[in-house]
Amino acid sequence: MAPLLLLPLPVLLLLAAADGFPATCSNVTCGSHTIEYPFWLNSSASSCGYPGLGLACESNATLILSVRSHKYRVIGINYITHTVSVADADIDDGEYTTDCPRLYANLSIDYTSSWLQLTPLDSNITFLYNCKKNVPRSSAVELRGCQGYDNKSSYVLPDGGITGAEAYEYECEAVVVAPVMDFHKKTMVGGSFGGVVKAGFELIYNSHSQQCGRCEDSGGWCGYQRNEMRGGNGFTCFCDGGPTTARCGGHKKRTIIYIAASLSCLLLLCLLIPVFFLTRKYGLLLFKSKDETRIKSFLQKNENLHPKRYTYAEVKRMTKSFAVKLGQGGFGVVYKGNLYDGRQVAVKMLKDSKGDGEFMNEVASISRTSHVNVVTLLGFCLQGSKRALIYEYMPNGSLERYAFNNSLKGENTLTWDKLFDIAIGIARGLEYLHRGCNTRIVHFDIKPHNILLDHDLCPKISDFGLAKLCLNKESGISMVGARGTIGYIAPEVYSKQFGTISSKSDVYSYGMMVLEMVGARDKNINANSESSSQYFPQWIYEHLDDYCISASEINGETTELVRKMIVVGLWCIQVISTDRPTMTRVVEMLEGNTSNLELPRKPLLS
Repeated sequence: MAPLLLLPLPVLLLLAAADGFPATCSNVTCGSHTIEYPFWLNSSASSCGYPGLGLACESNATLILSVRSHKYRVIGINYITHTVSVADADIDDGEYTTDCPRLYANLSIDYTSSWLQLTPLDSNITFLYNCKKNVPRSSAVELRGCQGYDNKSSYVLPDGGITGAEAYEYECEAVVVAPVMDFHKKTMVGGSFGGVVKAGFELIYNSHSQQCGRCEDSGGWCGYQRNEMRGGNGFTCFCDGGPTTARCGGHKKRTIIYIAASLSCLLLLCLLIPVFFLTRKYGLLLFKSKDETRIKSFLQKNENLHPKRYTYAEVKRMTKSFAVKLGQGGFGVVYKGNLYDGRQVAVKMLKDSKGDGEFMNEVASISRTSHVNVVTLLGFCLQGSKRALIYEYMPNGSLERYAFNNSLKGENTLTWDKLFDIAIGIARGLEYLHRGCNTRIVHFDIKPHNILLDHDLCPKISDFGLAKLCLNKESGISMVGARGTIGYIAPEVYSKQFGTISSKSDVYSYGMMVLEMVGARDKNINANSESSSQYFPQWIYEHLDDYCISASEINGETTELVRKMIVVGLWCIQVISTDRPTMTRVVEMLEGNTSNLELPRKPLLS
């Protein structure tokens, strides 16, 4: 028991070291938001934080960030990636569904001196209001119904490109360049340009100051005198021994405490060495973490299901010390490797303990599957904090890379026949997950990035990190918080008014993906100003027959395939979940005759 009694000693010493730390640096809240360093609240007396990162709390609910004297609503702050998601505060809920939101300020950031910078995920969209002259650009879309600008023409440039000279030439009353997430723009989130702007964009923050950087590197928190926050002067480094104008580490009290803490840790280590040898000899699991216990218990209960287990050394060996990187996602990085028998594999290394949930989801769900359109899990690694999942290797990568990349050579473009085969293969894989395997599985993240293609371009559903295992007789799913990717998430995942969360949520994602496949296959679709200015499913609904003929180059057999994909996709994205077909019905529609396919009711597409 002696080691356990001594454990609190270093902790108590470190707590004592913080007695000189200013209480005003502590976290504050605004509605559902927690404001942490380096952000600070304008109404507080705190001197901690970076200049330019002061936030206002409006109505005790809405968090506002001012950038170049313009207000932006804070959607969320990620303190791990140092990013903050914001949206223009001027655009109200009534303009969310319009193509002509009223914007008043450009956002331009000086990258050499700003504490905030746009991320590489952002791109621009340009609005030209009340122009006296027409804008003769191929990418310009004329806007209708702009409030206050009804007498003259207004335009939007989705690519964001325009020079000052051009704006002057068109004699526009206002030209506003708004940053948006490139992904939101490509998927037309919200179904309108107003929705794309309201969805916001990302900014990355950093200290940018050598003084502040040195302060943080030495274990302190940097701040500035309250009346000089805007100017960036009056620097202060808050250390455990008190504030200083230099960096932490020059306080005698701190040095004494660190020496005492080090001696305590050394004593603790000496006492733990015998325990270590006892643990190795007798298998005493005295200090097993809760997460590791939970995962090992899960693996023992599913011993007959999970595939081969590998050590971390074996994983390093098969990937040649992670030499070839295939891709990266939210939970980890994927590397190329080879098993001992020569088979190529894809190894997903999860991010420390943050990947525990995905690790168990993947092993639990994929281990229960065996289908030509579902990726095969060949093995896993669980060793300390190391988590790895080993899959069969897909040489053609993801559907997103192959079918949606305009930079690929023309000969690599998928034909309509191959695109249809991929669509029906994905449908069969989803049908199997929903009703064909031992436990019903809802994927919750169907999108082109998670569809992998083998040597023959046969599609395989992958990435089960967000999946849910359900009882076969269960119709609805209980879930806390939305899961999935923006643009593919079903409405009921956001709000119960659209129905219960179920396998129909995957049906919606599948429908959005199929319609996106159709739009991406026709490289001329983006050049059509009418189609690019309107929500694509709505536009395709209204021009179905004409589009099918033009897309298939007047080939009767291909016209039928294109029409099937579009009609099935429109059924799948019905707003009310009960109006969508099951994946079994989707397969039947794709395999059947187009003469039996009816269009869904148009109002459901609004």
